[in-house]
Amino acid sequence: MSTPVLVEVERSGFVESRHRGSAVGLAADGTTVVRAGFPDEPIFPRSANKPMQAVAMVRSGLALEGELLAIAAGSHSGEDFHVEGAERILASAGLSATALQCPEQWPLDQEVALDVARRGEGRTRLRMNCSGKHAAMLATCVAAGWSTGDYLDPAHPLQVASREAVEALAGESVAAVGVDGCGAPLFGLSATGVARAFRALVTAEPGTPERRVADAMRAYPAWTSGTRREERLLMDAVPGLLVKCGAEGVDAFAFADGRAGAIKVDDGSMRARTPVTVALLRALGVEPADPAALDDLATVRLHGGEAVVGEIRAVPNLF
Repeated sequence: MSTPVLVEVERSGFVESRHRGSAVGLAADGTTVVRAGFPDEPIFPRSANKPMQAVAMVRSGLALEGELLAIAAGSHSGEDFHVEGAERILASAGLSATALQCPEQWPLDQEVALDVARRGEGRTRLRMNCSGKHAAMLATCVAAGWSTGDYLDPAHPLQVASREAVEALAGESVAAVGVDGCGAPLFGLSATGVARAFRALVTAEPGTPERRVADAMRAYPAWTSGTRREERLLMDAVPGLLVKCGAEGVDAFAFADGRAGAIKVDDGSMRARTPVTVALLRALGVEPADPAALDDLATVRLHGGEAVVGEIRAVPNLF
């Protein structure tokens, strides 16, 4: 059986593309109340794993707080303040950017990438969206007395601790281990497991590693994503919401009272993520502080020339 259509792309009154996938929504008590497709099948959550990995780092001795803990759990846009934040994490451990083993990349934010190019700069490891996580991994190794040269080895104590944290938070065993785009180990889970993990972060007691990560991300959403990113705009529109995307069409979130959800778009389309997430939030009854802002995020406008001629939107009555 195929997964259902989650998103339609309508141009000039004609549906020209469709995105299929799976989704799951949990009530405040953790029970499944919304589902579409096969959310119990394993996926690679990609960067939606990062908050769980950050919990493992805090448990292992990482002493970051505030915006630096947020960027450790985030996928930043490569803006100047993100670079400075990653440098501060490295400096706190007596390290420099030469210790990073993530690849050199341009900033994710296209406007920032153009500014960087105009200044005559090129791709760097610090501009790579995972440099905050990698800097925090290195700082964790220093704090715990572990080696830094092999910190990406799946058998390294840091990665063993990460896997244990991922499994405990998700309430299920890791289904597969891969290599993420940044070179770090990647742990496969079901979308339901990812939603459970995000719920565990926001419902944990204040001051615990889980809650410290969730609180930092919610307090500094521009540090977990970027100034213009949809995750930041979602958290601004819905106070108390924690959202993290992952490559290949993954979104995961949890609300302050424990309602949570996760989606996976089958074809990996990133444009389909946010419309489905908004639909899932509404299906769970989450009330935004700024309904107009949430309405704007529910659709992506399509242009023909200089006119708006269509939109990308969740299928009506999806949930």
